[in-house]
Amino acid sequence: MHTTPSKVKTLPLRTTIERGHAGYPAGLEALRDAPALVHVWGGPLPERRSAVAIVGSRAATPYGLGFADRLARDLVGHGVSVVSGLARGIDTAAHAGALEAGGHTVAVMASALDRVPAGAPSELARRIAESGAVLTEVAQGGPFGRGAFVKRNRLIAALAGVTVVVEAAEDGGALSTARSARLLGRAVLAVPGDVDRPASRGTLGLIRGGARVCADAGDVLAALEAGLASAASGSSGSPPLDPGARLRARLGPEPASVEELAAACGLTVAETLARLLRFQWSGLAVPHPGGRWSSRPQA
Repeated sequence: MHTTPSKVKTLPLRTTIERGHAGYPAGLEALRDAPALVHVWGGPLPERRSAVAIVGSRAATPYGLGFADRLARDLVGHGVSVVSGLARGIDTAAHAGALEAGGHTVAVMASALDRVPAGAPSELARRIAESGAVLTEVAQGGPFGRGAFVKRNRLIAALAGVTVVVEAAEDGGALSTARSARLLGRAVLAVPGDVDRPASRGTLGLIRGGARVCADAGDVLAALEAGLASAASGSSGSPPLDPGARLRARLGPEPASVEELAAACGLTVAETLARLLRFQWSGLAVPHPGGRWSSRPQA
């Protein structure tokens, strides 16, 4: 009699990666104090150009939690990985939203992997490790004081091409993530909120200080695209061709998929979608079922 062997669930691997070796996150190399070693549960880690940090208050409002969840779901739907800190509040909402949408997310801890937070975050960390990654620079124990979280936050900013602060108090820890992102030359976006709420005062300060407003995933994708364009122009002696002009020229009356348009214009899918959304807002493009787009018919 033949029996079918039961499936054994493979547990996510825990690995230590040395700086300069394969698998070390390229985004961390931009830090002046890049860790010599990182400890990873799960994997793989995303490229910075396709990752967005979503951070915010532990004492989040229902509005903030809902926004973080929706933003994460929308971003992973466009192939973007969500990076956050596994803390209660905005962080866990962002991680959970990414997972529920079947996307990739990375949690950065202020303590070692043997100190995964108890309760709901512990189960969330396991789910993240199964399809994404949990990362820390701490070998054992921790976190070691408030400074450990500020130190952790620089890793979150370095792993992402864009940082979005959903809610933060005037002295909220998420603001240190925004500062690190700015020091690295990365875009910072802030979500507007009720100016009378303490959880909105930090994001209001960011906006007053020049942070871009984040109203939806389109704003984030546009910021990612702008960062890629800036990097491209800085690495070339001559200015690149305008990708927007290429895309406008490629759009026609017959609907085409985002993937087809991206390939034809030499853009990433995220870049193409961000431009198509802007074209839609400007009345230049029309979306169709199945993720297809065409030019708007002339009146």
